[in-house]
Amino acid sequence: QVQLVESGGGLVQAGGSLRLSCAASGRTFSPNAMAWFRQAPGKEREFVAAISWRGLSAGSTYYADSVKGRFTIYRDNAKNTVYLQMNNPKPRDTAVYYCAADTTESVYRGYHYWGQGTQVPVSS
Repeated sequence: QVQLVESGGGLVQAGGSLRLSCAASGRTFSPNAMAWFRQAPGKEREFVAAISWRGLSAGSTYYADSVKGRFTIYRDNAKNTVYLQMNNPKPRDTAVYYCAADTTESVYRGYHYWGQGTQVPVSS
């Protein structure tokens, strides 16, 4: 029922910046959290960042240690959109980035809805 559409991916130079967007559709859209994951070539999918969407903790953010201080997740509730601002990306950040919504476990795993993924190659 819920669809997540990612945009903004593409080649970025190391040390540059890039902003990924994920727009959710569906009148019943009401996730408890939204998140970004990524999967690098030959590696397992890993958590990148998450943001709580509702409740007393709405707006609280969570980051993987590997991106803390460089990436920022934020939201626009009116547009049902979550963003990932990638500053100072490094070649090791190269991956397919996926948007996720509505976790059944925790902000770090167990998401029910997923986007199609967008490739982010980081050149050195």
